[in-house]
Amino acid sequence: PFAALDEITRFKLNNDLLQLWAQRRFTVIFVTHSVYESVYLSERILVMAARPGRIVGEVRIDAPYPRDDAFRTSETYNHWCRQASAELQRAMQLGEA
Repeated sequence: PFAALDEITRFKLNNDLLQLWAQRRFTVIFVTHSVYESVYLSERILVMAARPGRIVGEVRIDAPYPRDDAFRTSETYNHWCRQASAELQRAMQLGEA
């Protein structure tokens, strides 16, 4: 839902969402096309295929909360971005994404 926004606004909204989640601990299902955004926000990333829509991959993000702007430049963040990208590439090679 944040794809059309500039980076600064998107980062602020990501942080706002995490802050709300930390306060209330509700379930969030967030659909994004951004590997980076999914890693920043998620405990679990599901890779979906099109036509018919189905789950074809999963990455569980083992990184502590709270996450902040320093997390975005950390080796941990980069590691999980690479893992999520690899899962997406795997699905694409199988013709599933």
